[in-house]
Formats: sequence, structure tokens, C-alpha cells
Amino acid sequence: MRSFFKLVIFFTYVFFLSEAFAQETEIQYLSGTGSDQTVDWKFMVDDGRKANEWTTIPVPSNWEQFGFGIYNYGHAEDEDRGKEIGHYKYEFNIPLEWKNKQIEIVFEGSMTDTEVKINGKLAGPVHQGAFYRFKYNISDLLNFGSEYNLLEVSVKKHSKNESVNQAERHADYWIFGGIFRPVYLQAKPFQNIERVAINAQADGQFEAEIFCNNIHRNGSLDAQIFSLNGDPVGETFTIDLNKGSNSVIIQSNFENIQTWNPEDPNLYKVEFRLKNNSKTIHELTQNFGFRTIQLRERDGIYVNGTKIKFKGVNRHTFWPITGRASSRTRSIADAELIKSMNMNAVRMSHYPPDQHFLEVADSLGLFVLDELAGWHASYDTEVGSKLVKEMVIRDINHPSIVFWDNGNEGGHNTDLDSLFQKYDIQNRRTIHPWQSFNGLSNEHYRPYNYGVGTYWNGQNVVFPTEFLHGMYDGGAGAGLNDFWNKMIWDNPLAAGGFIWVFADEGVKRTDTGEIDTYNGAAADGILGPFHEKEASYYAIKEIWSPVHFQDKSISKYFDGKLKIENRYFYTNLKDLNFNWELKKISLPGDNSSVEKTEGKANSPNIAPNRIGELELDLPENWFEFDVLHVSVTDKFGKEIYTRSWPIKMPRNLIKGLISQPVNKTSLSVTEEEDEYKIKAGNVEYLIDKNNGQLKHVANRKGEIPFNSGPHLSAGKVLFDSLNIQKSNDSITITSSFKPESRMKEFIWIFYPTGWVKLEIFYKPEEYDVDFDYMGVDFSYPENLVEGVTWLGDGPYRVWKNRMQGVEYGIHQKDYNNTITGVSPMVYPEFKGYHSNLYWAKIESKEQSFLVATATDDVFLRLYTPEYPQKEFEARTSPPFPEQDISFMQAIPAIGSKTNQPERLGPDGQKNIFFDYGTFDDWRIRSKKMILFFNFSIADDD
Repeated sequence: MRSFFKLVIFFTYVFFLSEAFAQETEIQYLSGTGSDQTVDWKFMVDDGRKANEWTTIPVPSNWEQFGFGIYNYGHAEDEDRGKEIGHYKYEFNIPLEWKNKQIEIVFEGSMTDTEVKINGKLAGPVHQGAFYRFKYNISDLLNFGSEYNLLEVSVKKHSKNESVNQAERHADYWIFGGIFRPVYLQAKPFQNIERVAINAQADGQFEAEIFCNNIHRNGSLDAQIFSLNGDPVGETFTIDLNKGSNSVIIQSNFENIQTWNPEDPNLYKVEFRLKNNSKTIHELTQNFGFRTIQLRERDGIYVNGTKIKFKGVNRHTFWPITGRASSRTRSIADAELIKSMNMNAVRMSHYPPDQHFLEVADSLGLFVLDELAGWHASYDTEVGSKLVKEMVIRDINHPSIVFWDNGNEGGHNTDLDSLFQKYDIQNRRTIHPWQSFNGLSNEHYRPYNYGVGTYWNGQNVVFPTEFLHGMYDGGAGAGLNDFWNKMIWDNPLAAGGFIWVFADEGVKRTDTGEIDTYNGAAADGILGPFHEKEASYYAIKEIWSPVHFQDKSISKYFDGKLKIENRYFYTNLKDLNFNWELKKISLPGDNSSVEKTEGKANSPNIAPNRIGELELDLPENWFEFDVLHVSVTDKFGKEIYTRSWPIKMPRNLIKGLISQPVNKTSLSVTEEEDEYKIKAGNVEYLIDKNNGQLKHVANRKGEIPFNSGPHLSAGKVLFDSLNIQKSNDSITITSSFKPESRMKEFIWIFYPTGWVKLEIFYKPEEYDVDFDYMGVDFSYPENLVEGVTWLGDGPYRVWKNRMQGVEYGIHQKDYNNTITGVSPMVYPEFKGYHSNLYWAKIESKEQSFLVATATDDVFLRLYTPEYPQKEFEARTSPPFPEQDISFMQAIPAIGSKTNQPERLGPDGQKNIFFDYGTFDDWRIRSKKMILFFNFSIADDD
């Protein structure tokens, strides 16, 4: 008996000693930590590729991306849905020192029904729901020390619960199978802190609920807050624990704290210590931020007392090679790209993200909407209740999270609404995306001028969780300027919104090798599948810049002062850096070094939501330069926005261009039956006597097949007569048209220098008639084009409702025939409309040639883009003129997946040009364009 008591005392001593020295939760990864650091497990899938063969697979991963199973998109028919089951095995051992601890196996995410066995025994009930952390206490199932343990996991891609399939798998995104997030063991002392829920307010109030396990004697719990670099903040605060306590609330107040917001994401950490007899049994450290969220109904959303406009985007957890499996590195890269577009918010569509993305959102500064899955249908109440708890208790302490989303677009089980607040000590609101609910109007894709007494024109706070659905090159940035600057920014009840979507969800298939966007259904990103920056990226960056330049252009009267509006919510512009650069732009063929001068401007003291001036200390001869650039960077050196202003207009620059030396020869004109033949310099032209158009052009090297113009892009043309005049310096051919013709007159002037001038007068359409575009076209074989170099805005093309995101300067791009977001993807796209043309060199396989303009605001149109065949093609396929190369003075807008362009705001409307003048004064009232061509450039090749 005495020996028995000695043995009990010995084991009791070892138990308490181990608890005293093992204070923190210990983690042992069984898988890798992410898609960039994996561990091979044994694996077999029962259907599809490589079925019924035991081999290995990296974990975490999606099995489709390693050649297993069946690819399927959420819109697939039932017979095409992947319903395979994946079987995993992994052997591991456990340190002997863990024997007296509480050991749990934790799965961060598995698609979807997951059965777990340890050493042949079930760890617990099958878990249903793919995107949620779940765990089992396996303390009694393990072998300790040198003996191996066997982990067996079966994952069913198709759930036994149909509501899970409806919520997660019947959706507008790729469906993957497998263990796609990490798996690990965590070991805690027998008496331990299970989890904590923190409520830290902007006024310094701190409250936390501490959930404990196995408290079998009285003790205490201490808390100490630290800065992230380890400096204590305030004093330690303590609360007593009674035997059997499951949870306890601990509170304190702090002064002079720094609040968390996306512009200055100040974080702290709190260390909780579970004690008995002054000895620490277990400790847990949690990062958090002090901040307060308020929805003031019929007013707006406030964070730390400041009214916020959310500049947000929807984000899938996705990468073409790894599917839904991700990594901290990928989360950082995504968050930095989001912030680089001057966004301050992200919606987790349509499921909770990896834990590390939320940690990155906390540290880099992004507001987050965290979403329970439910694309267009919801979980049933039994399964959904478990998943709400798993989601909220995992994510509760992230200051970045401002709202919980209960499903998406009808996937709202209202039985679950109250559970979010039940588990959330901060009592953040639950919203229903695409529904007016809980004080917010979250409807998706409503048109610009929607409703009377509702939505934009109603009384609720308007907060669309999806708007401007991108598709190919439409939506996203197209229409945003109207929505943001004309509808949202100055509307007191508009709280911003979330663009759909961050990136194209194009999977790099392991069966075909192609980038598959499911026939274009997933080609709806601001970025390409590998996060290539599409044109909308730059448009959004400009429109959502918190430094808003109000000056559209600068003239000779410019005094060096620019009006700017501070559209930050917390940051004074004196904390930013402003740099300017003046630059001279070389003419075509001029290879001399570019002259420039630069300087740093004093950062103006402009408070948030205020307007002031930025004063540039420019040199006295600033007007001798061609362009002014102003760059804004934040205190971390990250570019916010760079704005460019042309100093010289096209009419000024053209003088230097056409005065360049070109071979001169005599001028001559010969009349043939149907044409005039003009010799000017080393170039021969044929002008068609029946319409005045250029019929043929050639130089000593041969024909340049640029012809059939100027052809009026739209409108009735009725040719009347042709007149020719010759002088010592030029030959002029004037084409006249009948009074009812839209084309009124165009004049060819041929010079011995090799340049030819074209003056065009036209009336676009009748009074009160809308039209898509106006300008003139020419033909040139597409198969000859190799590229283009031009001075103007670029390098991306523009639409009428997406003029932002381009920069003035010399740009070059090679020919491509890419479809935005569809493989093979090339950026920037070659074809389309390009704004603010000064000059362009059309680079040809045969002979290149030069075109320039003396007219402001001319668009260079290069061919007609191809578009995939889809039910929404008409919305995202703007009209183009019949011929190949055009010079336009009005261009069309582009729509989104969900709306025609005219429903996206005033910039999406068709063009109108009219006046009340008679045709007798058409020369004054017509649109006018002046073009110059040089076809002797081939001599310089």
C-alpha cells in the first residue's frame, strides 16, 4: 500500500511538473504549411484519372491539380460532377513528453465530407463543409514515443448532405476535391485555455472571454497587452477562476492606444496566462487591434467614429496551378495587389479564407467581409449551425473583419443569423449579400439610375457586396468612374461596394495543359489568372486613388499649383511624398537622349476629406517640356498614383514632326480615267475620282496597302464632286458632298517633303440621334502588322466608360489577337481604341508608315478584337467600324456581364452630336479632324 501511494505521488509530481514547464500550445504539422511547402502522403482516388492506384500526393493540395479525379465547374450537369472519394494515409510519431497532454488533430479545410481515423479508430463524426477548421481530441487514440501512428482520411468530394452540395458545389466557380489546407497536431496541458474572444474598442476598452478546459481546482488568469515589438502596454490584469469554470470574462481600459484602420493598421498582442498557485499552467498569445465598427442606420458605416466608403473587391482563394490550396506568400501577394489598386476592403467570396489571409489583412490593412458559404442555396440548419460556430470562433479576433456574410445571393438560412452574434463578443452585424437586410441594401449589379425611393434613391445605407461584374475586358474598371464619382462618393447613404472579381479563375489543367476558364465563365477578373494586370487594374487604381487631382489639363497659364482632394479617411496628405518630373519627348527616329528635370514637392497639409493645393517648384522654362508627371507615394514608399499632363497639344507637336528633313522631289499630278496620280517626294498616290478616297500608295520600295479612306465610320455619305489645285509647294484635292450627306468635305494636301495632310469635315448624325462612334477609317491588311509605336495615352486600350488608367507618353506593343482573360493571354491587348493620339508608327512586315494629328482628343483604332461566343457577348463586345485602322472622335462604351453599357452610367450612353445650325454653315459647325501621313518612312528602315 505504501508503495502504491509513493507511485501516485510520483505520477502526480510528473504531471504538475510537465504542466509547469509546457506552457504554450505545441504544434506538429503532419502536412505542409501551405501550397508552397507540402508533405507527401499515400493517396488513392476511386474515380477519374489514376483511379484505384495507391501512390502519393502532396498535402495540402487539390487532387485534380496532381492528375487525379475529375475536373468540374460548379455549373456542370449532375452527370458531369466529380463525385470521387480520395483516401489518404500518413504515418507519424508523437513525442513521449506529450503523453499527459490534451492532443487534437486539426484540419483547416477539406473538400468536403471528411472521415478521420487514428490507428484504425474513428477520431469523431464525419465533418461536412469544406472551408472550415475542425478538430478532434485524439489523446486516447495515440501511441507515444518511437511507435508509429497511422492517420487515415477519406474525403468525399460530393457530400452526403445535399445542402452542403447546394451551398458549396452548385456555384459559379471551379469545384476541387482534397485536403487543401494544412493538417496539424496541437498539444496543450490537461488544464488549458481552449480559445479566446476579444472585443477591443477604439476608446481603449478591452474585453475578452476566455474559454477553458478541465479546470479542476481554483486558480487565476492573467492578461498582459504588448506592442508587437514586445513593449508592455498598461499593467497586467487578473481574474480568479473557480473549479469547473468553462469561460470567464476579463476586462480592462487603456489610454493613448493607437487604433486599427486600413491606412494605419496598428496591432497589439495580448498574452493570457492560466495559473495555479502562481505557476503558469498554459499560456496563449493573440494579436488584435483596437477599433470600433458601427452601422448607423440611414446614415452610414463608421469605423472608429469615421464614416467610411468601402473600395472593395471580391476574392476567391485560387491559383491556376494549386486550385484552392494557398500559402501565406500567396496571401501577402494578393493583399498587396489589392492595396496597390487603392482598395481598402475585400469580401471573402464565397467561403471563409485561409487563416493567413486574414492575418495579412490585419497587418497590411484591409477591411474584410467574412462569408459563410452558400452560393445560391444555403446549408441546412443542422450543418450550418456547426459551420457558423467553426467560422466565427476561428476568425473572431481579426480586427479586419467588419461584417459576417450569411451566404450569397439567396443562400441565406435565416435560422443561422443570430448564431453569428451568439459566438461574436463584438456583436458584428450579419448581412445578406444581394438583399436589403439589417439596415443595409446589399443588392448586386443594380443599374446606375436604379429605382425610385429605393437603393441609390432610398433610405437604407447602400452597400453592394457585388457590382460591376467584370467579364473579359468589360465591367470592373468600366463604369466605375460614373458609379464612384457621380453616384457613391457624394451620396451620404452610399457606403461603397465590392467589384466582382479580383482575378480570372482560370485553372491550369493537368490533363490538357490549357488554362481553362470554363468557356469564359470565369474570365471575369480585374487580373488575369496568373494575376496579369489588365487595363481595369490601372483604371481602378486611378479612380480609387485617395489623392484626387482635380486639374484635367494644364495650359500656358499654369502657375505650378494643382488642386487636390484628400480622399483618405484617416491620413493627412502631409504624411505622403510628392515628386514631379518634366520630360521632353523625342520625335520618331530621334535617338538622342531624353531631356528631363525633376524635383520633390512639399507635402501639403490637407486633412482627410478636404481640398487644397499642391505647389510644384517648377523651373521658369517648364513650358518648353512636353509632359509633366506627378508621383505620389505613401510613407512605406508604395506608389499610390502617378498622374501625367501633356504640356504641348498635338497642333504644337506636329510642327516639329513634319518639319523633319525628308527627301524632296518635284510635285506632279496626272489625270487618268477613274483616278488622279500624284507624285510627291518619293511617294506615288492614287486618288479615286468617284469618291475622293486614297486608292493606292507606293514608294520606291513598293506598295503600302493603306487605302480605301477616309471612309466615314457611321452615317450617310453622298459624294458630289472633286476639285484639284496645284501650286509650287503642294497639290490639293478637295472632295465635296451633297447637302444631305454626313461627310461634308475632305481635303488632301500633298507636299514634296513626303508628308500628306488630310482635313476632314463631317456631321456625325442627324439631330437627336444616338450613335456608337464617329470618325474615319482606312484599310490595311491585318496580316502585315507587327506592332505599333505611338505617342498618346497607353499602353492599354480604352472605352468610352473606361478612359482612366492610361498614361501619356511613347508606348510600343507588338501585334496580338488575344481575347482578354481567355487563353492564350497576352497583355496589353493590341486591338481596340487608344486615346489622345499625337502620332503613331504602324510597324509592318513590309513597310512601316507614320500617321500624326493636329487635332485634340483623337482616338487611334486598331482593328476589331475577337470575342468568345457567350450569352453575354453583346454586353462586352462593343461595336467597331467596318475597316481596319480608324481615327475617331467618339468611341463606344463597354458593358459588364450583367449590364449593358448604357445601364452603367452616363459614360456608358451612346454618343450624341447635334446643333441647330443650317447646312449652309457646315464648315463652322461640323466636326473637324486634321491628319498627317508619311509613307516615305520606308527609306529610313
